[in-house]
Amino acid sequence: MMASSYNAKEEDANHPGAANHAGVGVVKSKKPDNTAFKQQRLPAWQPILTAGTVLPAFFVIGLIFIPIGIGLYVTSNNIKEFEIDYTGANIDNPCYNCAKNFSWNSTAQCVCAVTFTLEQPFESNVFMYYGLSNFYQNHRRYVKSRDDSQLNGDRSALTNPSKECEPYRRSEGSPIAPCGAIANSLFNDTLQLYHIDSNGTLNEIPLVKKGIAWWTDKHVKFRNPGGNNNLTVAFQGTSKPVNWKKPVFELDPEDPENNGFINEDFIVWMRTAALPTFRKLYRIIQKKPSTTPTLPSGKYVLNVTYNYPVLSFDGRKRMILSTISWMGGKNPFLGIAYITVGSICFFLGVVLLIIHHKYDNRNNSADIPN
Repeated sequence: MMASSYNAKEEDANHPGAANHAGVGVVKSKKPDNTAFKQQRLPAWQPILTAGTVLPAFFVIGLIFIPIGIGLYVTSNNIKEFEIDYTGANIDNPCYNCAKNFSWNSTAQCVCAVTFTLEQPFESNVFMYYGLSNFYQNHRRYVKSRDDSQLNGDRSALTNPSKECEPYRRSEGSPIAPCGAIANSLFNDTLQLYHIDSNGTLNEIPLVKKGIAWWTDKHVKFRNPGGNNNLTVAFQGTSKPVNWKKPVFELDPEDPENNGFINEDFIVWMRTAALPTFRKLYRIIQKKPSTTPTLPSGKYVLNVTYNYPVLSFDGRKRMILSTISWMGGKNPFLGIAYITVGSICFFLGVVLLIIHHKYDNRNNSADIPN
């Protein structure tokens, strides 16, 4: 329903405040101007909710949301996923000795092998993730502990990092590159996957390490100082992060396009997670050109170079293999949410329809004259 129209100019002319204010001793009124906006007389429309409009809305929402939810849920369930914990917290875990004896100060490498079986073959591209639990990357001081100018290749920030990086700003008088707590805690386990064929031979699965980071991160946010040539000279005068085994210009010396600040493992880690249990993309297993499954069913061995201790903060580490669909990775929540909302709306529609039918008949009977 539209509000009645009015003439704002006529009201303004009749408003006492429109008189001559030039007189001496006239006190200015605090009353708002007599306009449609300030007096809240603008034209308005108010919906009138009736059974004829509310009931169809509930049924339409239910009939739309339920099929969408079923489609999303079925699509999510069709995604194959396998997860294995290799923390080494239990004595029967192959990585138990590494987990107990390894620390950030350890110099010797510790390697363990975890055997597992895939019951179903994995088709198409397979994505390998590493997962961490009880690791709070969303802590405010942790999130702020970085220097984006330094990561973007700014030479002044390279030699004089931001104070937000404290206490990982300088080491032995030299600026740390990259500085901050996020970079200092970089995940550095090395994972290798082998398939055991029928003859018991170990066949290494090729893992692709490029293409795992966001394009904008790789080409916009992260840059090496002075380009990608001769990074040893570019990072001269800086120190490696405290917990790193090697400097940033040795992250991938065989590939200049994946070394230094533009190393994709480093870029993926620098995008902090919102929850304490998270996963990050580690490698991609590309689909084979033939009809052979990317990962056939059978036995596999995961070789782990154990470099990342987590037992000190009661954390857990795991490796995840997963396929994807048009909606991304496996996540049944969205489908369940659509089905739940659609079912509630449809149920409320039925209940309100019964109530309306029952009480509407009573009102009609009461209106009949004797």
